[in-house]
Amino acid sequence: MIQCTEGVRRRSIASPTAPRRENALLVPHLERPPDVYATAARPGLRTRLASRLAARARARRHVRFFALTDATPATRIVDVGCGPLGLRAFAPDLHVTGVDLSPRPDYPGPFVQADATQGLPFADGEFDLAYCSSVIEHIAPERREAFAGELRRVARGWFVQTPAFSFPVEPHALLPGAHWLPPALRRPYWRLGVAGEWEDIALLRRNEMAALFGEPVAERAGPLAKSWISVRSPGRG
Repeated sequence: MIQCTEGVRRRSIASPTAPRRENALLVPHLERPPDVYATAARPGLRTRLASRLAARARARRHVRFFALTDATPATRIVDVGCGPLGLRAFAPDLHVTGVDLSPRPDYPGPFVQADATQGLPFADGEFDLAYCSSVIEHIAPERREAFAGELRRVARGWFVQTPAFSFPVEPHALLPGAHWLPPALRRPYWRLGVAGEWEDIALLRRNEMAALFGEPVAERAGPLAKSWISVRSPGRG
């Protein structure tokens, strides 16, 4: 089922009327960034430390987002897998339409409930930029090409981030090496993590991201690639 709110039409979304301004004015400015481990089933020292590190990493990522995409308030953005806030948590001045599998009645802007693997209710090139952060690893590998194809279809550019398979700590359960185990071994090990309910999450390798969205850049923790980010600026070509 596809549900639309706040005047989102099936074939067009009106361009914003806000004036363009320098990107430097749009960098993340929240005093308290969202806690990505706030809903952890087993909160404790691990989640407290991970929350601080994740907040810093996400703030740096969003500064990088503006540098790589040249986004302004006039840029039409679709945030696929937005959750309660998504990109709007860090950049409330941007013109963002949220898309999520779950209903988000409190989402602060235009919102569509839809499954991108089955098609998005937007015209080709309706958006300047598709944004997607820490979503594609939750999608079954056999459905990822359909998901990526929809992002590439509805937007002229994209910014897609996902945790790196090569990083030694699984970021959802906060367990060393959990993502390197086959599901039969990972499932019982998962109970020791902070995530609680089992989910078969398959992190992506660099070449998988490259095949879906183009050659990614690394978001690093020291010498290690912690995440992959594939970017295509809307102005390219």
